[in-house]
Amino acid sequence: MRHRVVGRKFGREKDARRLMMRNLVKSMIEHGEINTTLAKAKEMRRHVERVVTYGKKDTVHSRRLAYSVLGDRDLVKKLFDEIAPAFADRNGGYTRVIKAGFRRGDNAPMAIIQFVEESAVTKKKGSIKAQDLNK
Repeated sequence: MRHRVVGRKFGREKDARRLMMRNLVKSMIEHGEINTTLAKAKEMRRHVERVVTYGKKDTVHSRRLAYSVLGDRDLVKKLFDEIAPAFADRNGGYTRVIKAGFRRGDNAPMAIIQFVEESAVTKKKGSIKAQDLNK
């Protein structure tokens, strides 16, 4: 019985599952929206909302907690300077999950997860230059 058991396993061991969620959260903070499976999007929503709540507090401790999840100072800076202030007057519900059909290869249900506030993440316009690929 699964009474009061929270979370999905995705057929992975604990470490692989934790790293997958960290990578999804990092991509979400970096790009503002990502396209993934519906189950991963629903599970990832919990982690993204917790990180944004860290960003709203803006203390040294919350920055360290965010860094423990994100592992990148640039992403922590973006979270605290751009994303979290957009949600200052909102009590949760920072993301939305939109169903996006089914994947062609295995017919898995796909979804787009994005931030509710459009101004939270400014999308970069333009193409990737060759010198950016070498970094």
